[in-house]
Amino acid sequence: MNFTYLDAIIVVAYLAGITWFGIRLAGKQTTTQDYFLGGRKIPWWVVCFSIVATETSTLTFISIPGLAYLTNLNFLQITFGYFLGRVVVAYVILPSYFKGELGTAYSFLTKRFGTPMKNMASGVFMMTRLAADGVRLFATAIPLALILKGTFIGQNFSNQWIYVVSIITIALITYSYTFLGGLKSVVWMEMVQLLIYITGAVAAIIIVSGELSGGLSGGIASASEAGKYEVFNLSFEGGLKGFFSRPYTLIASVLGGAFLSMASHGIDQLIVQRLLATGSRKASQKALITTGGIIIFQFALFLFLGSLLFVFYGGADIKSDEVFPKFIIEEMPTGLSGFIIAALFAAAMSTLSSSITALGSTTMYDFIIPYYRKLNLSNEVMISRIITGVWCILLVGSAIMFMRSPQAVVELALSIASFTYGGLLGTFLLGVLFRRPQLRHAIPAFLTGIALMVYIILFTSIAWTWFTLIGTAATICTGLLLTGLWKKN
Repeated sequence: MNFTYLDAIIVVAYLAGITWFGIRLAGKQTTTQDYFLGGRKIPWWVVCFSIVATETSTLTFISIPGLAYLTNLNFLQITFGYFLGRVVVAYVILPSYFKGELGTAYSFLTKRFGTPMKNMASGVFMMTRLAADGVRLFATAIPLALILKGTFIGQNFSNQWIYVVSIITIALITYSYTFLGGLKSVVWMEMVQLLIYITGAVAAIIIVSGELSGGLSGGIASASEAGKYEVFNLSFEGGLKGFFSRPYTLIASVLGGAFLSMASHGIDQLIVQRLLATGSRKASQKALITTGGIIIFQFALFLFLGSLLFVFYGGADIKSDEVFPKFIIEEMPTGLSGFIIAALFAAAMSTLSSSITALGSTTMYDFIIPYYRKLNLSNEVMISRIITGVWCILLVGSAIMFMRSPQAVVELALSIASFTYGGLLGTFLLGVLFRRPQLRHAIPAFLTGIALMVYIILFTSIAWTWFTLIGTAATICTGLLLTGLWKKN
């Protein structure tokens, strides 16, 4: 193992420094708007980089290279859909959020349908986010666990307990600056970490290329011969059943990516919280659309790295989520290995802190403040910090539950998100695009979309890329059908 004491010192010093800087940068938090929305004064370009780091940091760094290691570049098709979905959100959904002082994405549903619809959507978001980000926290713990296996901890604890220790350690460090700094601290740290871990990926490409026969060009040639650079999958094999069961065909990827992006960036508080923090519709639109181009580049970079790792290891049987961490720890030069691991931790921690603040803000704005109006400002901030702590503990429990999953963590996280995104997105579009549907139509439509996804996941072989589209369509159609029937009666 090339991970030395110098690397360990770099990791510890880096994490301590970035945590201190995040707390100092945040300043004093006197209201929930300061704590959860940064006072609505965060620059759009900071929010842009923050969104990119939030949605992809851990999964991109760890799982995307592993996905290319196992397969090819078909996953890149989904990013084209991501871009299209962002454009739709920017001009269809976002304008609704800036009509009034909304604190969460789900506050819109109160104005459009009523409090019961808002509470139901908020509850579903929190449960989905808890599961999906539990997967992300587990992914973050992988490189730390690999490091600890080579220490006295690895000699005295089982593999399972090493992962548990890793998960708890990362969660505690993350909560330290989230507790004091709130969203403002989180978004500025995310911007810094995005630039650092992209630099780390480029450095890894340079180093692995130097170890390959023929250098970078030789590695590209070998990966190409192995079919690693296939981007577009136009296959229609297996008839209709095969078409819907393959996740990375061109149609499934673009449509699935578009609807998944519409849901994740249009109705998920994790992202909407940042867009609201810009303070204006135009600034949020600019930030959101710009992220689409950055995402395509970022996924392409990490997929390309995975193809070179395939050549480097000769296609050896390595767990996909451990390929890149293994290379960082065992092959990268002393010092640089510690720097990249530190960047990975910090970027991953920013994603975790984003989840904590999103869950905390949803709890406060949708459940605490509306029902306890006599809270003074100082109490609101303290309660907000306690709530974020509770969610941090729950995320640790969720991460431990997913330790034994055989599925690549990026696919697992996206599958969980797609499970409920269809019902949520369908309900939002029902309220934004149509005037006639009311609460009595929206709730049954929402439940129908969720119920259909339960059936599809448990009893069909339909790929996860179709989940959001199908759930959205089912919710909207049910809502419009009930609206028509109710009017007739």
